Amino acid sequence: MSKIGADAAIKALKGWKVAEGERDAISKAYRFADFKTAFAFMSATALKAEQMDHHPEWFNVYNKVDVILTTHDADGVTQKDLELAGFMDQLAAKLA
Repeated sequence: MSKIGADAAIKALKGWKVAEGERDAISKAYRFADFKTAFAFMSATALKAEQMDHHPEWFNVYNKVDVILTTHDADGVTQKDLELAGFMDQLAAKLA
């Protein structure tokens, strides 16, 4: 999978930003009504990620889910990250 880079990725996505730090990654903070909804989001995303063999880095506290995406094999952001980010955005909109 070839690297497209964080700058190109965030132009194609809404609400995502270049992740802090030295590596090529994108990030987004999701907020939900409650823990149950945040956990549903994480559970559905986990199933999709496993299907894609592409796993997010994330952190959850109550209704907040902070996500970082990068493709470790490519040492940066790839089409896989765009696909998973798009899935997460659509899912979050449905759960809102």
